[in-house]
Amino acid sequence: MPIEPVFPVRHVWPLHGVAATRRLEQAGLAATPPHVLMQRAGVATARLALAVAPHARRVWIAAGPGNNGGDGLAAAIHLKQAGKDVRVSHLSGKRLPDDAADALARAQTAGVAIDASSCPRLGADDIALDALLGIGATRAPDGALAEAVRQLNALPCAVLAIDAPTGLDVDTGQPLGDVAVQARHTLSLLTLKPGLFTAAGRDHAGMVWLDTLGIDASTAAPDARLGGDTEAPQPRRHAQHKGSFGDVAIVGGAPGMTGAALLAARAAHAAGSGRTYVDLLGASADAAGIDIVHPELMFRPGWWQGDAQRLAAATVACGCGGGDAVRQALPPLIAHAGRLVIDADGLNAIAGDTMLQQVLQARGKRGAPTVLTPHPLEAARLLGSDTRAVQADRLRAARALAERYGAVVVLKGSGSVIAAPDAVPCINATGNASLGSAGTGDVLAGWLAGLWSQAHGDDGATACDVAVRAVALHGAAADPARPGPMRAADLVEALHRRLRGGNA
Repeated sequence: MPIEPVFPVRHVWPLHGVAATRRLEQAGLAATPPHVLMQRAGVATARLALAVAPHARRVWIAAGPGNNGGDGLAAAIHLKQAGKDVRVSHLSGKRLPDDAADALARAQTAGVAIDASSCPRLGADDIALDALLGIGATRAPDGALAEAVRQLNALPCAVLAIDAPTGLDVDTGQPLGDVAVQARHTLSLLTLKPGLFTAAGRDHAGMVWLDTLGIDASTAAPDARLGGDTEAPQPRRHAQHKGSFGDVAIVGGAPGMTGAALLAARAAHAAGSGRTYVDLLGASADAAGIDIVHPELMFRPGWWQGDAQRLAAATVACGCGGGDAVRQALPPLIAHAGRLVIDADGLNAIAGDTMLQQVLQARGKRGAPTVLTPHPLEAARLLGSDTRAVQADRLRAARALAERYGAVVVLKGSGSVIAAPDAVPCINATGNASLGSAGTGDVLAGWLAGLWSQAHGDDGATACDVAVRAVALHGAAADPARPGPMRAADLVEALHRRLRGGNA
C-alpha cells in the first residue's frame, strides 16, 4: 500500500481515534510476524522523509521511550542506508517495549549513531523526525521530552512527525499542554486520526500522509469522517425555471446589522435559489427596499408573519444580524418553516430562552429538518458550557448539540464539524484563516439555505448532506488564496464562480 497524501481531499476518509486505532494495531500484530509492523513503519517513514527532503544531508531523529521511538529507530536504519548522516537522540526508559527494543538492536547493528545528546546543527534542507510520543501521549510532555519538542520547533528545516505531533491529543486536536510539536508533515500510521484535522490539529500536523502498513481498517467503524463534496452540480435541465429551485427567506438584519442579512441573501441567491426574500427586522424594515448591488433580491417586511403554508414551502435562514428583534420571529419559524437554518443571534436567543429551546426540541422530535450553525461561543451558550469546554472536544460538543436539539449542527472553526443525530460526524477539510473575517458566517448561512432550497425532489439529499457540501464549498472558495483577510462580499462572488464551474 503506497503512502497517500490526504490533501487535497479527493474522497471521504474514515477517521479513527486512539481506541479504535489500538484495536486495529492489536489485530495487525496478531496477524503478522513479530516486529513486522514496526519495520513497515520504519520503511514508510524513511521513504517519506527522502521524498519531502530530497536534498537533506543530515537527519536528526528525536526518539522517545516507547514504540513511537522504535518507529524512528527503524526509519534511521533505512535513512543511513540511503547515505544520510543520521543522528538519533534516544530518550529511553527503564525498559523498552519488545518492538522498540528490537528496533534499537537493529539500529545499533546497522551503525546508526545513537545517544541522548541534544539536536545537532541542521540546515534548511535537512530534516528532523519527531518520534517522541506519537498517539501514546496522555499528558503534556515534560523534562527532557519537552526540551526535545522545543528543539524540534526551533529548527530551520522540515519536521516530520511519526503518527502524530508529540503533545497533540489526536482524538480532539488540542495540545495536551504548553508545548507540542509543530510539524511540516505528519505520517499517520494505520489510520487517520480526527484530531489531526480539527481545532489546533491542522497547525500542528501540517501536511498529513497515511500509510496503513498493510492493515485493512475498513471493518472498523469510524469515529468521524473527513471530506466534503466540492464538485460542481449537475447542469440544470432546459425546462427548469425559478420555481424549480425553491424560495429562500432571510430573516434578520436588525438596525445596525442590515449588512449581515444582505450578505446571507446574496449568498443564497449565488447558490441558485429560485427566489430570495429579505425580511429585515425592527426599524431596518423601513430602511431598505432594494439591494443596489443585487436588485434581484426581494424585500418583504414581515415575511415571517405569513401563513403557515407559505413558511412551510420555504427554506429560511434566521438570525443573521437579527439582534433582539429575532426573538419574536423565532416561534412561528421554528413551528412552521419547511427547512430552517438558524445562525448567530437566532442561536443566542434560543440559548437564553428555555421556551424556545423546548420548541426547537419539539421540532426535532417531529422530524422537521433544521441546521444550526454556531461558532464555539454560540455552541457553548446552547450547551450551558464555555468556549474552552467546546474547543476541548469539538466532536463531542457538536454531537451533543445535535442530539439535544434533534438538528444538524455545523460547529464552525478550523476543521468545522458537521454532526447529525445518530450519525457519524464529518470534519470539513477545506478552508483556512482567510474566513476569519466579519460576515463570512452570514455568507455560510445563506449559502447553505440556497443550496438546500434546491435539494428536494429526486436527489434524496438530506439536511446533513447539504450542510456537508455547503461547508466544503464555502471553505474551498477561500483555499486558492494565501491565508489573509478575505472580505465576505468577495467570498460570495468566489462561491458563485465556483458553482458555475470556474476558479474561485
